[in-house]
Amino acid sequence: MAAAILVIAQKTAKVPDNEIHKATAVPDRIILNWAGDPATTIAVNWRSTSAGGFAEIALAEDGPGHPKKARKVDAVSEDFVTDAGPARAHFVHIDGLRADTPYVYRVGDGMNWSEWNQFRTASDSASAPVEFVYVGDAQNDIYSMWSRVIRQAYGDAPKARFIIHAGDLVNRGIVDYEWGEWFAAAGWINRSIVSLPTPGNHEYPADAQKVRHFTGHWRKQFALPSNGVKGLEESNYYVDVQGVRLISLNSNERQKEQGEWLDALLSAPNRPRWTILTFHHPIYSPAIKRDNKVLREMWQPILDKHRVDMVLTGHDHTYGRSNLMTGKTGMKGGTMYVVSVSGPKQYELERENWMARAAADTQLYQVIRVDPAKIRFEARTARGGLYDAFELRKGKPNRLVNLIPKTPERLAAPAK
Repeated sequence: MAAAILVIAQKTAKVPDNEIHKATAVPDRIILNWAGDPATTIAVNWRSTSAGGFAEIALAEDGPGHPKKARKVDAVSEDFVTDAGPARAHFVHIDGLRADTPYVYRVGDGMNWSEWNQFRTASDSASAPVEFVYVGDAQNDIYSMWSRVIRQAYGDAPKARFIIHAGDLVNRGIVDYEWGEWFAAAGWINRSIVSLPTPGNHEYPADAQKVRHFTGHWRKQFALPSNGVKGLEESNYYVDVQGVRLISLNSNERQKEQGEWLDALLSAPNRPRWTILTFHHPIYSPAIKRDNKVLREMWQPILDKHRVDMVLTGHDHTYGRSNLMTGKTGMKGGTMYVVSVSGPKQYELERENWMARAAADTQLYQVIRVDPAKIRFEARTARGGLYDAFELRKGKPNRLVNLIPKTPERLAAPAK
């Protein structure tokens, strides 16, 4: 008698977003940040339902012997209640590390563990070259449409030490599953390369009275420096790494105070050779009918005064890159301004004379390499194609060498 084959018809249904990204006892949303010296410390954040947790860290080896040599670092843990339900946020700050050295670590509660992840500390030399990735707004359809971009960026820059996210990481800063998509899109990249985000306006969702508040997800999920304006900890901050001072300004609030803080910071002695700023709202916009004149008039004189080298922004969902610019008549040199977008949400472009290169309807990531003499900047499309490039050569003033490829600019309006 032939064996009977039973086929069970099952009605398909979409798994709810909160169910997909629900917290469990297994650590997830693991991410590396810097809250201290990049050469000797690392910060690790993660989420689970466990009451507490800890990290284990060891020098990386060529074989599997590191677990027996790992040291334990207890986490600071606190409630992490969202629209998806309760969880716990965990954070460890690990110090006493060797500069420019590979380490392995894992996080968990003693029973439920992450995999062993590997990262490399920064060099303690101001003359050591450093490479990093910069991306604008991921924001919408993150897992579906942004994953390939951040993964392609890693493919082009596997030795990058950090990633700058120029705001609007998600669309609705209090919707937990959107953060789940953001973490899932980059996956283990977040566990191996430090992230340095700056907040966008979508990290400031409005309440029932239409008053905007900074999302509580930010400080539960990231561990960033608290060396900026008091009350803006971990959103306005700076990090010095390998001859570069990286400064995050929170362009959503208290802009005047941050301008005063920036002026004082850049007036202090022993400033690194290069100064790169990131904030969300560009002071030169490539999008139609979008201009931040008040912010430009407030901050650009400070940037000119201190000859800031480069500003990396998002918000306007197009690409626009300047030549060296200054708001001061007769001043030579100036600052390089860049606006970029990595997610699928695209705005209409307004091509203006200040732009050396522009793009519409294009998802991009940027790979930036810095050494004492120059900065090499490359903007690449989601497929990895070179779209824009330049070198900024250090001097008094800096000298710009445009290396724009011969491919035509993508200036068409985004599809409706």
